[in-house]
Parts: sequence; structure tokens; C-alpha cells
Amino acid sequence: HREAGIPSQCYTKTEGTSNPCWACHTDVHFPNVMSDSDLQSEYSFSAEGKENHWTNLFVDGSAIQAELSDAWTLAYVRSDNYAPLRRELRKRSDYVGYVPDLDFTLGFDAQGFARDGSGWRALRYKPFPGVFWPTNGNSDDVMVRLAPRFRSLAGRPSLEVYRANLALLEASLASDPRIENARVRRSVEPIDERAVGYDLNGDGKLEASVHEVVGIPDHYLGDASDVRLRRNLYPEETEFLHSVRYLDPDAPSFLATRMKELRYMKKIQDLEESQLLGVYAREHDEKDEGHLPFYPGAAETGLRNRHGWTLQGFIEDREGRLRLQTHQEQAACMGCHTNLGVTVDQTFAFARKLPGAAGWAYQDLRGMADAPQLGHAKSEFSTYLERVGGGDEFRANAELLERFFVDGKPNTALIARAQRGGDRDFAWLVLPSRERALELDRAYVALVRAQVFERGRDAQVKPPARVHRTIENESTGLGEAGRVYLDGRLRLAWDE
Repeated sequence: HREAGIPSQCYTKTEGTSNPCWACHTDVHFPNVMSDSDLQSEYSFSAEGKENHWTNLFVDGSAIQAELSDAWTLAYVRSDNYAPLRRELRKRSDYVGYVPDLDFTLGFDAQGFARDGSGWRALRYKPFPGVFWPTNGNSDDVMVRLAPRFRSLAGRPSLEVYRANLALLEASLASDPRIENARVRRSVEPIDERAVGYDLNGDGKLEASVHEVVGIPDHYLGDASDVRLRRNLYPEETEFLHSVRYLDPDAPSFLATRMKELRYMKKIQDLEESQLLGVYAREHDEKDEGHLPFYPGAAETGLRNRHGWTLQGFIEDREGRLRLQTHQEQAACMGCHTNLGVTVDQTFAFARKLPGAAGWAYQDLRGMADAPQLGHAKSEFSTYLERVGGGDEFRANAELLERFFVDGKPNTALIARAQRGGDRDFAWLVLPSRERALELDRAYVALVRAQVFERGRDAQVKPPARVHRTIENESTGLGEAGRVYLDGRLRLAWDE
């Protein structure tokens, strides 16, 4: 399947009224110049892509699901399949890929730093709308790590320098890209300016504790002072660790112990501006010429995109053990992390980080407000439901429809309770009932036992009805209906 980078959600039947496409496909926001809003109005796929290869969507796994009791399911999702992976890979001398080096059993401190000294730092972020809301089947977390020189001063480890460099990165990536560097203001965790030797808030003095970055400097701090700070781009050697997990209805934010997948991403090349523009231009030209995507690399080392990132993933085998994903399986990750209009340097989570100290902790949706996207008047959840006519790309989440729709329209008064100043939070909006959580867990176990992830990995309690098996008419009908939107943004207006 040469078009594995096209997600299954792109085969939704819009019927000229439902537009989930706006969340991913949008207008230019530099340095991402992939203007792909045309994909809202057209199924602009190659001949290969017009056939929906994600045939697991059409498989009824209810027979397997019926065999799994609630007690068995809870025991399964609460068992650890990550620690065994770490142990086994450390024994291997013939494996050259990423060896998981984060010890989840030791956990994270109050500032989100891994207690194992690995340099990983957990962040709290608002999940991307649609498939990554827990109500649609997955819980997940994200950890970030910068290269050693960003974590040291004069050759010695410095936690304050690390925190300051992460604060500068946060200001660079999560702030409004339309604001010039000198005028950027971003609330950050308290930083000791004296320890890093830099006036972060621009008030002309070095203070023991500042809570805001005012203006973005040209370079990072500490031993990374020779590294340019490039707006909306990560520095070379930035790493991300992302686990996709089952739902545990008794765990905070339903984050289960068991992982469905473990995903690793590293920026191995920092491209110049002219090179980046060339990458986007090349993408357009190759698509016009009918070329299918090609991702160099191998399952053992990960696949590489043209923006300088390498991605590698693990997934469950039939017994629930994490195994290396095949080349074909890993290719499914590449579409969303390569030339997608809404992304910030081909990533999702960091630009959606909760501002300041509240955003440096292990993922937890509790207490998080339903903030709007930048430039939007309504909250993100409300906007998504209104434009989609449901709570997922296929409008198959009956529970969410029942909870938050009245007469076919979003109940905005109810949803507003989770917005800033309300008596509810984002977790209340997107966490499923206990019954649905266990149903979704069982549905995914059925996929695990089948071991045909090249045909899809979406947890569906039953096959959704609004999915194309083949694309016969390229028009989605949304353009004709005037339901194309150019304002999809990854970043959030947390203070509005």
C-alpha cells in the first residue's frame, strides 16, 4: 500500500455537510507553506489512494469482543507491556534502532522531568480534535527531550538552563506566528534569570524568578548559545516519545498502563529556509506528476521524511507484547508528520501545550479548559462539533452525539461549562463512559489478535457507516455547499 500515509479518516463520507477535514488541511502559516485546504473540497488522491485499503473499518469484530469480560479487559489494560520491551531490547546487540530509555516506573517529578535522569520531560497538552479524543478510543502521552548541550552550562548539567531553553522553544512554537519575534509574549514556568545569565522578560535586570518570555532571542542559552533559535522550528536532535494507550476508566484521564503503540521521533537534520521551501515545492510537483510517496529508511532504523525527522514505532503482537512495526506499518505515521498543512514543524503536541508550569507534568486532561484555536471566537470542541456534525470524523460516536447534541446541533450552553471560568473541564467533554471505554478496549484487542494492522488500527465498536470503500467522485461536496474553512490552527488561544 503505497499511500499508507493517507489516514483512514480521510475516507469519510462528508455528504456535503460534514467537514472534519478543516482541522488538518488549512491555509499557510509560515514556515509551514503547505496550503492544502483544497483537500477539504476534493478527495485529491492518486489512483492507488482512491481505494480505501483500511479494510479493518469494515470488519465486524463483535464475536471476539463478546468473549472478553470486563474483568479480563481491565486486567489486560492494567498490565505493563513497556517494561518487558525495554528489558529485551537492552539484551540485543544486533538491533540498531531506538531503545526505549525512559523508566515509566520511576515516573516524573513535580516539574515533569523523568526521575531516571534521562532528560525526558512530560508535557500536558490539549489532544488534537477527533480521533485522539479519548472518547474515540485512545489515551496518550508525549515526552520531549533536547540534546545535551541545551541542558548544560560550561560543560556541567544545568536544570535551569534546560528549563530556560524549553521556555524559549515554547514561546517560539506555541505563540501566534503572526507576531514578530520582538513582540512575542508567552507565560512560562518560573525561571531564574541569574542562573542562565539572560534577561528573559526584557525588563533590563536579572531576577530570581520570572514568569514570562518577552521577545525571542536569536540563539538558545547555555552551551547551546551557538545554536540559532529559529521561529516555529525545533533545533536539531530534538526527540519526542509518544505512547498510545488503552482506556482505563479508573485511571486519571483514562490513561491505561498498557500501550497500544510506542512512537519515537527525532530531528536528525536542521534544514535551511530555502531547503524547506524546496521540500514543499517538491511535494506539490511530485503530486502533480502522479508520483507516489517514498519514505527512505527501514523498520529497524525508522523512516525519514524530507523535513529532517526520523520516525519509528512499536505495536502489540498477538500476545500483547510490543514489537517493532514493519516498514508498511510505520509508513502509516508518515502522512500526518510530513507536509500536513496544520502541523508546526511536522508535529502536533508541543504547540498545544498548556502555558507555563501547568503544562510541565505528565498528561492529564483534568482541570484543562476547552480553549479556542487562535483567531476563533468559539471553543475548539464546540467548533469541531458544529462543523462535523459529530464528535469524530465518521460521526459514529453515538454516545457523544447523545451527550452534546440537541436537535442535530451542538448544545453550546452545555459545552460552555468546560470553557474558561466554567464549572467543568475538557476531560468532562472527551472522556467516554465506563461502558464505552471498555467496549473500545475490546474492539482494539480484536485488531491485536488479527495482526493485520496494515489494514488499519482504528478501534471501532462496530463498523462505521459513513466511510468510502472507493473514491468515485473526487468532490466532497463541501466546496459547493460553502463549508470550506481556512482557519484551522494547531495553536490555541488559552487566555481567551
